[in-house]
Amino acid sequence: MKRQAVSLISLLSLLLVAGSAIAQTVRVRADIPFNFAVGSKTYPAGTYSIGTIGDRDDKVLLLKAADGSARMAIISNAAENLTAADKTKLVFSRYGNQYFLSQVWLNGATRGRQIPKSDREKEVAKAMARSLATKRVEVVASIQ
Repeated sequence: MKRQAVSLISLLSLLLVAGSAIAQTVRVRADIPFNFAVGSKTYPAGTYSIGTIGDRDDKVLLLKAADGSARMAIISNAAENLTAADKTKLVFSRYGNQYFLSQVWLNGATRGRQIPKSDREKEVAKAMARSLATKRVEVVASIQ
């Protein structure tokens, strides 16, 4: 009986640790050298911070301009990679001269956040597919 109790406690501890690793708090800051879009809104080049709104739910991210001129809540999905991120970064999809925020990664993490493509990004991607290839652009960010 004692052995079963120890096994049960060990299992519950493991589940708690795994659960807290999944709900990862994200707080990054980056100098973005180009105009970019999130959803249907375009933001000017500048310094931005992106972070989770709460400690328990990392699905909603808050984008804030350092100068206070812009603020937006972003719904995101989990993203996974077999290899850990080599640096803290924001990933953008580039179509010609238009950039769309795509992912947020923390240095050393195999789990990041993926921003779903907006209708606007899908339209631009479709229009550009005939003439130009999509490019992935990474901007190094720092952890706050």
